[in-house]
Amino acid sequence: MPIDFDALWERVAKQYHGDIYSVHGPAHWQRVQQNGLLLASRTGADATVVRLFALFHDSQRINEGTDDGHGARGAAYAAELRGELYQLEDGPFALLHEACTWHTDRDFSDEPTIGTCWDADRLDLGRVGMIPNPDFMSTAFGKEIARVGSIQPFLKT
Repeated sequence: MPIDFDALWERVAKQYHGDIYSVHGPAHWQRVQQNGLLLASRTGADATVVRLFALFHDSQRINEGTDDGHGARGAAYAAELRGELYQLEDGPFALLHEACTWHTDRDFSDEPTIGTCWDADRLDLGRVGMIPNPDFMSTAFGKEIARVGSIQPFLKT
């Protein structure tokens, strides 16, 4: 059964505490999704998990600063909505859960989908004045984009 991402995004964005353009809000989630889908085109990552990660990874933040546990709360929220607003097999859901839970607390992942999720988030560090560092990317394509300094040259026009 296909996921109705529009309905899912509406539900998750509606409960978010902050403004759509806040540092960790829905505008950031959309950029992470764009980054993630671009990365997945070369990394072999599960695109559905990447899209769900973009939506849930920061959705349960309680502030815009240091917010320990927000990834785990996002993973728990994804689990809460699973079966109600979307279906996902156990294997892909385990990847989503791990990617959300540890996205700020672990440096790298050799697992292609998790690494793609983390790289997609890190490639949006410019929003907080940080330049993504290739040394902190999990995937070869993430490293390549970070070395270039922008996803723009890799986007199809």
